[in-house]
Amino acid sequence: MILKRLLLALALLGVLAALFFWAAMTWSYSSGERAGWVQKLSHKGWLCKTWEGELAMVTMPGVAPEKFLFTIRDNGVADQVTQAMGKRVALHYEEKVGLPTTCFGETRHFITKVTIADEISLSPGVSVQVPGATASATAPAAPQVQPPASLPSR
Repeated sequence: MILKRLLLALALLGVLAALFFWAAMTWSYSSGERAGWVQKLSHKGWLCKTWEGELAMVTMPGVAPEKFLFTIRDNGVADQVTQAMGKRVALHYEEKVGLPTTCFGETRHFITKVTIADEISLSPGVSVQVPGATASATAPAAPQVQPPASLPSR
């Protein structure tokens, strides 16, 4: 009789733990986007491998960048981030609260989508076109300056 109650209590505890983990992984405390340059991405973990990274966010020219630490669980999204390294990106994240171990990720911010930014916004209405991006219809094309064919000798 006591063994039966003990097994029932353990089973109930297991079901509650599974429900808690499911809720923590599917429900998001917050979501949003952060823009900047990915400066680090590594595949880490002893048993549960996750992608851990750093995004350098620059608010104004000349100011030290703020670092945004993030986790990626999907290998496809990690491949997109790897291909976009060196370019300005916007990372869509979901913040998960209540995950009990670092096996799910070292941070609370889980990246779900990556977008490469076509231009860098300096202030409202003022932006700089990223080299190699498609020019917008409203921005005039910058003149191309050709270097001299040869330099004069002394």
